[in-house]
Amino acid sequence: MAKPDDGSDHRIEEARKEWETHVLAPALKRAPEADHPFTTGSGAPLKPLYLPQPSSEATYLERVGFPGQYPFTRGVQATMYRGRLWTMRQYAGFGTAEETNRRYQYLLRQGSTGLSVAFDLPTQIGYDSDDPLVSGEVGRVGVAVSTLHDMETLFRDIPVGRVSTSMTINSTAAILLAMYLVIAEQQGLPIQALTGTIQNDMLKEYIARGTYRFPPHPSLRLTRDLFVYCTKFLPKWNSISVSGFHMREAGATAAQEIGFTLANAICYLDIAVKAGLEIDAFAPRLTFFFTAQSDLFEEVAKFRAARRLYARLLKDRFHAKDPRSMMLRFHTQTSGVALTAQQPENNVVRVALQALAAVLGGTQSLHTNCRDEALALPSEESVRLALRTQQVLAYESGAANSIDPLGGSYLIESLTDRLEAEAEQYIRDIEQCGGMVQAIEQGYVQRQIEQAAYEYGQSVETGSRVIVGVNKFREEHEPEPETFLVPEDTEQKQIEAIRMVKRSRSEQKVQESLGAVERAAQTDDNLMPAILEAVRAYATTGEICQRLEHVFGEYEPILD
Repeated sequence: MAKPDDGSDHRIEEARKEWETHVLAPALKRAPEADHPFTTGSGAPLKPLYLPQPSSEATYLERVGFPGQYPFTRGVQATMYRGRLWTMRQYAGFGTAEETNRRYQYLLRQGSTGLSVAFDLPTQIGYDSDDPLVSGEVGRVGVAVSTLHDMETLFRDIPVGRVSTSMTINSTAAILLAMYLVIAEQQGLPIQALTGTIQNDMLKEYIARGTYRFPPHPSLRLTRDLFVYCTKFLPKWNSISVSGFHMREAGATAAQEIGFTLANAICYLDIAVKAGLEIDAFAPRLTFFFTAQSDLFEEVAKFRAARRLYARLLKDRFHAKDPRSMMLRFHTQTSGVALTAQQPENNVVRVALQALAAVLGGTQSLHTNCRDEALALPSEESVRLALRTQQVLAYESGAANSIDPLGGSYLIESLTDRLEAEAEQYIRDIEQCGGMVQAIEQGYVQRQIEQAAYEYGQSVETGSRVIVGVNKFREEHEPEPETFLVPEDTEQKQIEAIRMVKRSRSEQKVQESLGAVERAAQTDDNLMPAILEAVRAYATTGEICQRLEHVFGEYEPILD
């Protein structure tokens, strides 16, 4: 039976030609496609983009569209990986800055295209390595950075103008970014040229991660001050990475990861607008951070749904006009909670599968976890294998040869629609609570994640969800794998380094700059200029946080 001629065939064709002229052609001029044939493993040529069959054309333009064009379901770049691969950014940091610098140099030699700094817990919550409160934690889960001297050592012989750096830091984000800016100045680089990302996402700390120092409202003030400063002085820098990763790792479902992350983003966008920033001046520098778990098709659909929902929110709710404001750009990390201490070699397969989901879902940046991270910090060999996993995907799998290759799959499109609808309902529920801060204070978000985590745990316990090597296909006697250990003298080295800095700095300049930080905190002035001066004077992270705490107080969670 012939299909009625409703003109939809012509609409798709006309839209395709318009896209090729106005979106694709300028993109190819900026970043030509890679100079090699795009084929399957058998040598068959691949088109850059596959379009729907006529039966699905009626809703295609509204719901799916073209890559690099609203609603960005198929990706935020017109050429995606045919023009430029994702940034291969391995998250790394341990021990002292000197030891981590050696790891960074190694990663760059192995082909890593970006750095991602893991800070230790004392640094994340604003305590110096010599503080008795943090004894035993120095350098354990990341690198210890207490002073500008540590940051100088961390990036020694690394040209920050040619490397994109991401810093996973939140409550002390302003201080660590200030240190990085001074490093750029020391290398003779104008800070306007810096590229990278500071996580700067405090809301998820109160929900799922716990590395907070100050109460929510002053913490959001620090987030706001970074937005304003970066918008004015760092046009290429991403001033926040709104993180769904930690909520998903705590047990959230895929729909909750989207909904809660975008609800946090709404809160941050509201803060920026209230601070006087134009939405199209600020929103293009927002980025996001998601996890990739092992259900391949759900994860691919999750990324597509998040892009589409975010684009609608920015257009309809915040009245953005610049298409760049509506683009959800994101970094992905493979799932830490999916790694198992049992049969750790299985983690290689899990990580490859999760990384594939991120690539098929259109990530802009990717970290692949290491096989031994359920046991200890990763060894150099494991780090290399994790990076090679990305490189095999990029250059051997064919996954990068076509834009949104799973788009149009009945399964993928159905999952995308479902996840978008569920995530949007969570956003409405949070608005019923009065917004994200109130939803956190009422415990709504935490309860939702706790329930999802409980149900997941039950499914593993009962065996209805199989985890290979854990509740099925177990081995009675597994060999004890070798693990990487942080050097025992890390803490003492750090304490000596802080003492050296304090002996060599001008105490008068330090005290004057710290006083300026405290006075700025008592007003509504932007804190970044005062923090920058304190960093230049070699005031420590802990000293700056103490002055802020005098004004802001320290957050004490309400326990049930």
